[in-house]
Amino acid sequence: METRSIRPAAVAGMFYPGDPHMLAMEVGAMLAGAVPIHAAGPAGAVPPAPTLAASPPKALIVPHAGYIYSGPIAASAYALLAPHAATIRRVVLLGPCHRVAVRGLAVPQSRTFTTPLGSVPLDTAAIEQALRLPQVVCLEAAHDDEHSLEVQLPFLQQVLDDFSLVPFAVGYATPDEVAEVLELLWGGPETLIVISSDLSHYHPYADAQRRDRHTADAIMHLRLLLDHEQACGATPINGLIEIAQRRGLHPYLLDLRNSGDTAGDKSRVVGYASFAFMATGHA
Repeated sequence: METRSIRPAAVAGMFYPGDPHMLAMEVGAMLAGAVPIHAAGPAGAVPPAPTLAASPPKALIVPHAGYIYSGPIAASAYALLAPHAATIRRVVLLGPCHRVAVRGLAVPQSRTFTTPLGSVPLDTAAIEQALRLPQVVCLEAAHDDEHSLEVQLPFLQQVLDDFSLVPFAVGYATPDEVAEVLELLWGGPETLIVISSDLSHYHPYADAQRRDRHTADAIMHLRLLLDHEQACGATPINGLIEIAQRRGLHPYLLDLRNSGDTAGDKSRVVGYASFAFMATGHA
């Protein structure tokens, strides 16, 4: 089978604007208006703003719905990257598979991902390195229509300078298997890990708030999530939690809302949160 070199945008014009000018303006406005609402640390203490800006976060958890719903919540995390745009040169991006069943973590055959804002080159050397692990497979179909990864790219393109991408569509995998991939590609301050996940799905507003606060508390205390009812990206989140425990990363909750807060309908909402994981000591 012929290898496709470019993975074109699949959800432009649906999850986010398809017009480059409109997309740049919308993402720019969300980034400019981003204010961490919570910014709570592991013990509930609020760190001073310079603490979060002094060094680049090692990892982010961000939502992946249409921008009208989750864009402002994602922006609160991506805005932290602006002072480090020249430092971060590689993004290891993990999101759950929504359309294709995968055993393990799938990388694409493509060598470039595109959005209306342009092209993002893939780090082919890192992908080849990851493929040496038994839980990593090459499956283009897992990436063809997957929105959980694609919707992160315009934010990254807007806030970073030149960077390469290592994308994983995560299917059935253990936290250890995900953590092993993250450990392999850990790198230094040039490498950012991004986990794409929404929280609870289609509960009444107050019920969703309760569920999502419980999930956020688990993440803040580095406890593994129980199931994908808490977060569709529970598998990559659990892998991040495992390696955060080993590496001494501290999570900070930046924003916790749902679609009832951003798009109005509170009868059946989807939960969203953004977190930054900061390295301490020699992590």
